[in-house]
Amino acid sequence: MDTILITGASRGIGRATALLLAAGGHQIAVNYRQRADAAEQVVDAITAAGGKAFSVAADISEEAQVEHMFAVLDQRGARLTGLVNNAGILFRQGRVETLDAARINRTFATNVTGTFLCCREAIKRMGTHCGGQGGAIVNVSSAASRVGAPGEYVDYAASKGAMDTLTKGLSLEVAAQGIRVNGVRPGFIYTEMHADGGEAGRVDRIAPAIPMQRGGQPEEIARIIAWLLSDEASYVTGSIIDAAGGR
Repeated sequence: MDTILITGASRGIGRATALLLAAGGHQIAVNYRQRADAAEQVVDAITAAGGKAFSVAADISEEAQVEHMFAVLDQRGARLTGLVNNAGILFRQGRVETLDAARINRTFATNVTGTFLCCREAIKRMGTHCGGQGGAIVNVSSAASRVGAPGEYVDYAASKGAMDTLTKGLSLEVAAQGIRVNGVRPGFIYTEMHADGGEAGRVDRIAPAIPMQRGGQPEEIARIIAWLLSDEASYVTGSIIDAAGGR
């Protein structure tokens, strides 16, 4: 069955995207790293609404786990038509002078290497040069890649900058193989990730400085992702949509 894989789909933007795409008739592969209960809640919500979904565990920073995740899709007979690279991590706010190599490498291993690995495996299944029927990839970046996140997450921002470069380069590399690659750069969205950085109320603090005077909701980003995956965006590749309330 035609399937869209969403990494980091147990919460936030990934969860909202899974629910929206499932409502549109797509089977969803709900990837998670540790939160099996949360991933199953997403699956349950989709199936309760008449949709189709299954969960698949993988830490995308580990190559063997990425390969196993895609093998699970193959074993289930899931024909991959879309990939949403949404999984990402950040650590507590801090200046560059406080960062150590372990933190920097961990950030890049998930946000950059993990995205590369998922793209690699998806191309092997979707590319017409590999016997596939084409498809679409959406990389969930961040407005931090444009502003740099000084004093907070320069390492995270840099990793998202690398994701933007991947989006552009890969889109050109696979355009003739029936695969479109686009990205979205969310701004300040109400998700649990801010708590990971040590400031759960970060969006409310920054909202007055956003031109639209508010933070965004995960569902607003999900709608952009769904459009980029859809046939309505059939002539769009190599594009990155900013969704940051004007900031």
